[in-house]
Amino acid sequence: MGYINPLLELPAGRSLRALPPELRAPLVTLLREMRKQANAEAEKAWDRRKAPMAAYWRAVATYARHTAHALEQKGCASQREGGVA
Repeated sequence: MGYINPLLELPAGRSLRALPPELRAPLVTLLREMRKQANAEAEKAWDRRKAPMAAYWRAVATYARHTAHALEQKGCASQREGGVA
């Protein structure tokens, strides 16, 4: 993805990746759909000039994306960074 996922620095984020693939796959699908829906809500809020709600929904979309990406990864963050935690 081109960035270091901050979610993977959290113990709970690492625990996500310990789940078996058959549990992770449906979660990824759900989170990707949540991201689309949250982005749509952000656009609606922006159109209504509700900037705080637009920012909230963009944050929801970002966290959903980060979580889905974490579930799709195979190695841990320290392995990707050459052993540096």
